[in-house]
Amino acid sequence: MPAVFLKDRSLLSVSGAEAQSFLQNLITTDIISLEAGEARPGALLTPQGKILFDFMVWQEGDGYTIETDAGQRDGLLKRLTMYKLRAAVTLAPRADEGVTVSWSEGAQGVRDSQSVRDSRFAKAGVTLIRQPGKHGDGEEALYDALRIAHGIVTSGSDFALQDAFPHDVLMDFNGGLSFRKGCYVGQEVVSRMQHRGTARRRVVTVSAATALPETGTEISAAGKPVGTLGSVEGDHGLAIVRIDRAGAAIAAGTPLLAGETPVSLVLPQWSGLVFPTSADEASA
Repeated sequence: MPAVFLKDRSLLSVSGAEAQSFLQNLITTDIISLEAGEARPGALLTPQGKILFDFMVWQEGDGYTIETDAGQRDGLLKRLTMYKLRAAVTLAPRADEGVTVSWSEGAQGVRDSQSVRDSRFAKAGVTLIRQPGKHGDGEEALYDALRIAHGIVTSGSDFALQDAFPHDVLMDFNGGLSFRKGCYVGQEVVSRMQHRGTARRRVVTVSAATALPETGTEISAAGKPVGTLGSVEGDHGLAIVRIDRAGAAIAAGTPLLAGETPVSLVLPQWSGLVFPTSADEASA
């Protein structure tokens, strides 16, 4: 079982009598249905429905732990504090530095009270455990390759904060976006996208016969932009693309290019999504 230390992850503690209702009314994740030992993705959105901060969240005793990119932690803490007002909630950074991830195919139990299962990978048939602190020394490229293989994105490498909707990064399929709970910041916009089926940008796995170009390279078809290359490991990578444009290109046999490199695009199997092949299908 590979174990990789992700040094650029940080943790926040959310505790207090109103911790559950505070998060439930603020973030995209359904906190009430969150099971013990389960880590779910989540986001704090702008009022316009775009991702302001992204993270993983899980139960920790009577409260919750939020894991986010180290560069986001202070900003996220400040924003949560702004929403706190008089709620009986205590927000604080945790002393743990970094997070260790380990994984295997198939189902396994959580190893101890500090370990949680990542629900995003579970949907892809992989048991991935997240544990605060350093408990392994595997190369981070191993984890990136796993993410890429299963279509699991991370902000910074795969999308810019305040530039992507939750649907763009498959949060409507990976457990990070609730359509059944009450209102939260940005909820009206994402609910409208869900109801109208207007999500066009989606995560795909990108592959090539040779090494892919660098992150940020444009993916195009017949000279028209389709999307942008995100995380790259050798000849495989991730991208967020317009699936209507990509589907039309695939159906017409038009080559897809990342820069000058011919590429193939595949939607993550666990999402159940397929490329639309016509304008009618794209708007269905």
